[in-house]
Amino acid sequence: MRIGIVGAGHIGGTLTRRFAALGHDVFLANSRGPETLAELTAATGARAVTVEEAVHSGDVVVVAIPEGKVPQLPPELFEDVSRSVAVIDTGNYYPRQRDGRIDQIESGMPESRWVEIRLGRPVIKAFNTIVAQHLLKRGKPAGSSDRIALPVAGEDSATKAVVMHLVDEIGFDPVDAGDLDESWRQQPGTPVYLTDLDAQGVREALSEASKERAPEWSAS
Repeated sequence: MRIGIVGAGHIGGTLTRRFAALGHDVFLANSRGPETLAELTAATGARAVTVEEAVHSGDVVVVAIPEGKVPQLPPELFEDVSRSVAVIDTGNYYPRQRDGRIDQIESGMPESRWVEIRLGRPVIKAFNTIVAQHLLKRGKPAGSSDRIALPVAGEDSATKAVVMHLVDEIGFDPVDAGDLDESWRQQPGTPVYLTDLDAQGVREALSEASKERAPEWSAS
């Protein structure tokens, strides 16, 4: 599979390592240019490219950049990308720690719905509830009793299936978390966030989530 990754930070870099190790063709981009990615691409076999090249690379695009940086992506970046391409949003909104205030999210819009609107393209939300080190090291074979599960939210059944397959392939149980309007259930501060639960635990945590943001996850 050909996978473009925009963002080479903790999650983007980790997914580069995991996907490349499985033999996928990974095309990696960041905001500073391909020349700054030499160390990671040398270690993984991924190809350093521009943001535009990563987005147009093939079957899957992973957007792994801070929420506050999403509006800085080139306008109409996804305009001519095939609708069959799965676009994954791994982001989280950290208003106090990093992103500043985003009014629509503060008013209750799910974070990935906001990202989707900014990109002008439907997204699947995944890989946002686990720390990068665990994503790198704690994948287990299917059927393992202690296998961590990860929620996956989005409307399109075909692209969601692709993302759920990738989650399983790197060693985690994918849990269908509903459509993107339900993705608030896996945002920072919810019961599923950074808890490394199994599949049943993830389902229970999603059902117990509250839309009310705790103060540390709000700009107010």
